[in-house]
Amino acid sequence: MNFIDGEILYLDKPLGWTSFDAVKRVRGALLRRMKLKKLKVGHAGTLDPLATGVMMVCTGKATKLIDSLQAHVKEYVATIALGATTPSFDLETQIDATYPTSHITRELVEETLKKFTGPISQIPPAFSACKVDGVRAYEHARKGKEVTIKPKLLVIDTIELLDFSPESIKIRVVCSKGTYIRALARDIGEALGSGGHLTALRRTRVGEVSVDNCLSVDDAIQLIGETPIEMPEEQDQK
Repeated sequence: MNFIDGEILYLDKPLGWTSFDAVKRVRGALLRRMKLKKLKVGHAGTLDPLATGVMMVCTGKATKLIDSLQAHVKEYVATIALGATTPSFDLETQIDATYPTSHITRELVEETLKKFTGPISQIPPAFSACKVDGVRAYEHARKGKEVTIKPKLLVIDTIELLDFSPESIKIRVVCSKGTYIRALARDIGEALGSGGHLTALRRTRVGEVSVDNCLSVDDAIQLIGETPIEMPEEQDQK
């Protein structure tokens, strides 16, 4: 493998890790193996610490592909708790309000989900990396400051109900770049006449790359340690 000319590693990001954590581990392993002081390594598409699944890590000249890789359609499996909201729309923050769920039926959920297919307007979460006045929105939000974020136009190709109870639903979502599933959980909760927040999220596909074809971070580190690596001539002579 030639990590300087560029390789793409397909990782299954573990729960609790930031995307940067995964990149840092891969970069560190490459620098040690190749005896280099620096190497470009980046990821295509951020996953929150509470999310798992497909993350593409690009090295060397392949980092130039990041923008095009981020544009690929993505698939997620999400679990949404109904009847309660949180400021971050997920489990990062505590519940701030509760709502009734006794009126929620499978039929109501299925009809409601249909309203979220096709082009939709979505306001990203205040606890997100969107920039507001040059600062990441989450930096304002975590200080308790009011954050105003403009809505974005997105495309939801598919929403499929996988599991149902009046207090929780599991859905499969196929969507465009920039979709915040946390914000979708909020909006679905509101549309059901209740509240909602994300309790689990797994990115199962990016473009044609399925999570079933991804490596764990540990397996990627092992691959780097065991696979023959091509080096530039000037590096071979050192």
